[in-house]
Order: sequence, then structure tokens, then C-alpha cells
Amino acid sequence: MVNVLRNVSAVVLGLAVGSVVNMAIIALGPSLVPPPAGVDTTTAEGLAAGIHLFEPRHFVAPFLAHALGTLAGAFAAWLVAGSSKAVFAWTIGAVFLAGGMAVAFMIPAPAWFIAVDLLLAYLPMAWLAIVAGTRLRRGGTGVL
Repeated sequence: MVNVLRNVSAVVLGLAVGSVVNMAIIALGPSLVPPPAGVDTTTAEGLAAGIHLFEPRHFVAPFLAHALGTLAGAFAAWLVAGSSKAVFAWTIGAVFLAGGMAVAFMIPAPAWFIAVDLLLAYLPMAWLAIVAGTRLRRGGTGVL
């Protein structure tokens, strides 16, 4: 019973931690790289209307939000899970990937960004969280 509670908590905490990290980076992004003049990034419609004005540098924060949010969430899930730690880290990665796919359909972005985002920001970060967690458990300090 304890493992079941820990595993459910792992998913809930993983989703919460990942979402907070994601949203923090998304909120911070425009202050680091301001959007093009006249583009309203507060709504999906405004973003869609001005996406053609975005340069590659405008996509760094969203990519980092997706990648680091997934990494943090998957690592939190790995730490809390009572059994099958990797399964719960992969679950967080898959849930965030599904969210990324949904956003790719809702908010138009260049094909190169969608491809990079979907291929590199979700499942590879879940894998990295598993590697980091496994090394942490073993007490290893070697290079990932």
C-alpha cells in the first residue's frame, strides 16, 4: 500500500514540479528575449497572428521550458516513486510529450521548432532524469 501511495504521489508531484518549472521559464522568457514589436503573446490567437515575426532566438525559452520542465518533473517522479522508478519518469515524459503535441496543433510554430521540441524536449529529458536518478542512488559522481 505504501508503494501505491508513493507511486501516485510520484505522478502528481512530477506533473506539478514539471508544470511549475515550465511556466516559470515561459513567464521569464519574454524578459530575456522580448517578443517582436506588436505581437501579443498573452493569447494563442495573438501568438498565431505574429508567429511569422519570430526569429530562432524567440524559441529558446519555450524549448528550455519544455525540456527543463520535463526533466524536473521526471526526476521528481523518479525520486518519489516507491517502485519501478523509471516507469514513472517515463510516464511524466510521455504526459508532457502529449501536451507538447497538443500545443503544436493549437499554436502554429515553424516545422523545425516543432520537430526539435517533440524529438528532444520530452522523452530524452525523461531518460536523462532516469540516468541522473540512477547515478544518485548508486552514489556515482561520473559523467552522465
